[in-house]
Amino acid sequence: MATYSKITLSGSTNGRAVLVAETATAGNLIHTATSSTEFEDEIWLYAMNTSASGVKLTVEFGGVAVSDQIELTISPESGLILISPGLILQNSLVVRAFAATTNVINIFGYVNRVS
Repeated sequence: MATYSKITLSGSTNGRAVLVAETATAGNLIHTATSSTEFEDEIWLYAMNTSASGVKLTVEFGGVAVSDQIELTISPESGLILISPGLILQNSLVVRAFAATTNVINIFGYVNRVS
């Protein structure tokens, strides 16, 4: 039977939002997955925009290749937008993010570490 442990994002301080300051790769650290191959990190991420206009966000999920990128535009009136619906990483792969405008996108989330 699988065991779940809910943990904060490793790029977060005490569970607070990660402010996206970077505007190009490699982006701000959001989370580094477990180094174990016996565990998996189920990553849930949400973004919000504090500016007055839409901002393009790029999440580098496990790498920096185009096939590793999640891209979307975050509108200011949208509230929290789901950007990673429990996607799985392990083996110390890293999630990073950058945005077209600095310091207006906040990323919130958590990880379910599954054994």
